[in-house]
Amino acid sequence: MTLWTTVLLASGLAFTLKFLGYVVPHQVLDGVIVSRVTAMLPVALLSALVAVQTFTATGGALTVDARAAGLAVAVTALLLRAPFLVVVILAAATTASLRALGWG
Repeated sequence: MTLWTTVLLASGLAFTLKFLGYVVPHQVLDGVIVSRVTAMLPVALLSALVAVQTFTATGGALTVDARAAGLAVAVTALLLRAPFLVVVILAAATTASLRALGWG
């Protein structure tokens, strides 16, 4: 499959999903199960993205480096109810400091 074939198939799939969103009856979308799934889906996707970006190396291998320490500091700061900007600064400073010291 060429790149353009993949792009066209993905575009067609995205259009089909959008179109189905208009066609599905409101009774289906207003259900309890659908509401729970749509409420938790962004959390699950963001968590998966953070995990992949934190624990994978360039070739796709599993790795634990300074990013994992930065994530641990961020989680700790969030548990202590720190403001979001403080969480980001602490995580970035931890990761940068450990990389400057030669770890990861």
